[in-house]
Amino acid sequence: MLKPKQERSKQRIKIILETAEQILLDEGLDALTIANISKFSGLKRTSTYKFFPTADSLKETLIEEYLLNCASFFKEKSHNINTDQLSVVILRSVEILYDYFHENEASQLIILQNTVTPPVHASVINKLSANIQSFVESNIKLPGMYNKDGIYRVLTQIIISIFSLNVKESNALNETGKIEAHRAGHAYMLNWVNQSS
Repeated sequence: MLKPKQERSKQRIKIILETAEQILLDEGLDALTIANISKFSGLKRTSTYKFFPTADSLKETLIEEYLLNCASFFKEKSHNINTDQLSVVILRSVEILYDYFHENEASQLIILQNTVTPPVHASVINKLSANIQSFVESNIKLPGMYNKDGIYRVLTQIIISIFSLNVKESNALNETGKIEAHRAGHAYMLNWVNQSS
């Protein structure tokens, strides 16, 4: 996507993204096309193509926006919970991510119900995983780990993948997804802690 410089261009991108979200909520992912964006936004196709040459580029931008919003939401909701129990800290991490996706139906539709295509840029996942890492480490002193940043990226992907599986199996994100994401995330982190001790 072209990064807009003029206010008019920024406003058009805002309209396109808002329209895309509404189409996603009303009609589903398959209806997210450039033709529909133009139809429902009142913008010419050329205006949409200027910023989003394909439907995939539009989806990619939406996915990244939701994940960046998720990272901000996580940072806002996470704080020291005064525990030295890894299980409790991982559970709280899962709960915050669960709350974000549970409250944002559009993010469920494009990230959890979709096998994320196009793929997400690593920098977006890294931002979210860095916030999770900061939260865990503000509560618990873990032993030194090789490739710690990578460990937290995998933890983040485990949680999101289990949420995705839960949505695909149940047609909604529910408590089962939260429980399983906690179980898998805690087991993964415990394995690394045990190896590093």
